[in-house]
Amino acid sequence: MRLRRFAPAVAGLGALLLAFAPAAAAPRTYTVVIDKMKFGPVPPNLHKGDVIIWANRDFLRHSATAADHSFNVDLMPGKASKMVLNKTGRIAFFCRYHPGMKGILEVR
Repeated sequence: MRLRRFAPAVAGLGALLLAFAPAAAAPRTYTVVIDKMKFGPVPPNLHKGDVIIWANRDFLRHSATAADHSFNVDLMPGKASKMVLNKTGRIAFFCRYHPGMKGILEVR
């Protein structure tokens, strides 16, 4: 019976804690340009939920393919495609058509 007396205070404390909890950062959109047989700079500080636009400005077909098979973006010359980062960690990627083209996404 004594605990019921504190229920409103506990509920109020929970609401107060939620009000001051850090808000999750809104997803951001970044572009990685593929040109002259190279991936452009990979953005730092990537987070799960962020969007990457892969833009192929080269005259050849390219891909951005994760070594762990978590994504595969196929890009014809002059085209772009977007993807959402769905996992955290270091994700190595390469071009399926030109395996010497490589990079790493570091996602928090």
